[in-house]
Amino acid sequence: MAKDYQIGLLLDFYGSLLSDRQKDVISLYYEEDLSLAEIADEVGITRQGVRDAIKKAETILTETEEKLGLAKRFKMLSEKVDIIKEKLSAVEDEKIKPVIKMIDELEI
Repeated sequence: MAKDYQIGLLLDFYGSLLSDRQKDVISLYYEEDLSLAEIADEVGITRQGVRDAIKKAETILTETEEKLGLAKRFKMLSEKVDIIKEKLSAVEDEKIKPVIKMIDELEI
């Protein structure tokens, strides 16, 4: 499951680097949880072609993350924002409530 989440996150960050076919195939595999045979029928290629497309897409996504590290940085920042929000929520001060509301409105 962790690998599924990681690939999904990388797909969100770097999916535009993949070809349309690679994006479709990896999406069907990880997000729709289809088998290789089901994807092959859907896309009109062989099971081996599906497997190759998935492996190629995974390589592109992971190598790009190794070079840029955007997903790792995003995850770290999200965790720190959650900690900050938790600590602020424990403070009994009306001045803090607008700050917590702003944190809630962040799209992370």
